[in-house]
Amino acid sequence: MKCINFDRAFEKYMGAWVKENSEKYKDNMDVIENMMPDVYMEFLQKPADFLDGTAPQDYFEQFDDAGMLVGWLCQYIHEGVPVPDLLLDRITELGAAAEKSLMELLEREDTPEEVQMTVISLLREMESKEPMSMYIDWIAELEEPSDRGDLCAEALLSMGCEVVEPVLGALARAGQAGRDIFADILSNYPGDDRIYELLKERFVTRDDRRALFASYLAKFGDDRAIPMLTQAAQDSDVNYLDYVEIVNAIETLGGERPPEREFAGDPYYESLRRV
Repeated sequence: MKCINFDRAFEKYMGAWVKENSEKYKDNMDVIENMMPDVYMEFLQKPADFLDGTAPQDYFEQFDDAGMLVGWLCQYIHEGVPVPDLLLDRITELGAAAEKSLMELLEREDTPEEVQMTVISLLREMESKEPMSMYIDWIAELEEPSDRGDLCAEALLSMGCEVVEPVLGALARAGQAGRDIFADILSNYPGDDRIYELLKERFVTRDDRRALFASYLAKFGDDRAIPMLTQAAQDSDVNYLDYVEIVNAIETLGGERPPEREFAGDPYYESLRRV
C-alpha cells in the first residue's frame, strides 16, 4: 500500500487557499489562522486529485480489513511518513476486529517502540482492557521511567477500578520505577489500606521525589498522613519545592498549615524569587 502524506497535501491545499484569499483577508495571519479548521474540513470533504477523485475523509473508509489497515499503519511509521488521523480513526471504528490485530502486534517482541506507542493509544481510545496484564508486566519490569511506561499507566488508569487488584499483585516484583508508577495509579482509588501503606512507603523512602508522593497522598485523601507530612515539612533538609507541595498536601487533607520557614539560600527558592 502507498503511504500518502496527507499533512503535506493539506499544506499544499492551505497554501493555495491563502494565495487565493490573500486579497480578501489582506494577509491578516490571525484571521487566516482562525479559518484553518474550516479550510481543513473543506479539504477533507473535497474530491482530491492525489486520491484519484476520492475525498480524503472517504479514502480509508473504503477498507474493511483490519489486519491490512494495521499493517498499513506500521508501514507509515517505518517509512517515516506522518500517520494520518483518518487512518487511525478507521482502525478505531473497526472495533473488535482491529483490537485483535493490534493485540497481535503488541505481543510481538520485534514491534518497534514507536509502533507500540501508537497501538497503546489506539487501544485506549477503543476502551480495550485486553492489554491490561501486558501493561502491568511492562511497568513492573521498568528499571527507569519511560514514555512507554507513562502511556501504559494512562491506559491502565482509564480502565477504572478493575486494575487495582492486578496492580497490587504486581508490587512485589516491581522495581523502583514500576512502584512509583503503580503508586500514581493506585492513589486514585481511596479507602484501601494497602494503597495507603504503599504511598507512605514511597513518600518515606523516595527522598528525591517527596513533592510527588506528597501530591499522591493528598489525592488519596487519607488524613492519617497528616502527622507524617507535618514532620517532613519541619525536616532540616527539606527543600523549598518539596516544602510547598507537602504543605499543600497537609491543607488538602484538612491539617493545619505548619509555621512558615526561612528558605533564603535554597536554590529553588532563590530561582523563583528572581522570576
